[in-house]
Amino acid sequence: MAKRIEDFEVIDNKRINNDFFILDLFSVNKLPDIKPGQFLQVKVDGSPETFLRRPISMHDVDYDNNAIKLLIQIAGKGTETLSKLQNGDILNIIYPLGNSFSIPGVKEKVLLVGGGCGIAPLLYLGKWLKSIGIAPDILLGFRNSERIIEYDEYLKIGKVFLTTEDGSRGEKGFVTAHSILSTLKYDRIYCCGPDSMMKAVAMYSRKNNIVCEVSLENLMACGIGACLCCIVETVKGNLCTCIDGPVFNINDLKW
Repeated sequence: MAKRIEDFEVIDNKRINNDFFILDLFSVNKLPDIKPGQFLQVKVDGSPETFLRRPISMHDVDYDNNAIKLLIQIAGKGTETLSKLQNGDILNIIYPLGNSFSIPGVKEKVLLVGGGCGIAPLLYLGKWLKSIGIAPDILLGFRNSERIIEYDEYLKIGKVFLTTEDGSRGEKGFVTAHSILSTLKYDRIYCCGPDSMMKAVAMYSRKNNIVCEVSLENLMACGIGACLCCIVETVKGNLCTCIDGPVFNINDLKW
């Protein structure tokens, strides 16, 4: 798939809480085919400390209006600069990058599992699944109720189950301790979040013979396989997360 370098206009910057915000971006050009799980590289202007582009997941895609949404967590100077963008500002982007989640069978029972900012690529995936007649269950984990984000948006896709580490909302604990994993059966799981969470979901999936794909959030500089800083160990050798991923079947990873 051909990659593009384009300027997008900021048409909305919605602050969700102290840590997260959503950028709504518009392109004057018709959007290319963007698959669930793909990402983009953003150039951060106005931040002298930020030399390299930042990889960000596709949170949502609106083909009718040539717009995309990015769910971003403030984690450093680069993302802090992005959080201050205003309507009319221009953001230069390389996209669409990476591979995508696989297509499930129409009769498969599907579960989406996300933790923290790792929920970002699951919204577009969930909408895409719903468009082909699959209503997934969605299991989201957060530190506490104040950090719950995009809950209402995921409710539009399927049944949403929550966990919080402090028990302030949903079931208390990590996502792998949620009761649905012991009471409901799934054929396929798509997961994104902290490594520890994804590894725990992978362990559960292997134990229960469930097809499972994870979207890795490795650090990367170029996004096109040149810098080799996002290498991941797999059964097929060392692969680049940016071009061979970010989506991997857990059976291909040395976890």
